[in-house]
Amino acid sequence: MNQESVMTIAHQAMYVSLLLAAPLLLVALVVGLIVSLFQAATQINETTLSFIPKLLAIAVTMVVAGPWMLTTMLDYLRQTLTSIPTLVN
Repeated sequence: MNQESVMTIAHQAMYVSLLLAAPLLLVALVVGLIVSLFQAATQINETTLSFIPKLLAIAVTMVVAGPWMLTTMLDYLRQTLTSIPTLVN
């Protein structure tokens, strides 16, 4: 196992992590922006007003994108585990 293979595995792990986290982070960002605009317009500064919509939006996103996220994660894991014998030699 050389440095190039270690760097390739680390690069793939970071890419898959970013790919899986991106939908959740983008939804939280958009919902947070919308709630912040609502709070600025109405001058309501309630902390739960920003937390609950984000939580619900992330839960809906997990339901919608969950199968894709699980498939992506399992494909990466399968690829990594099947490449172990070639990396050891």
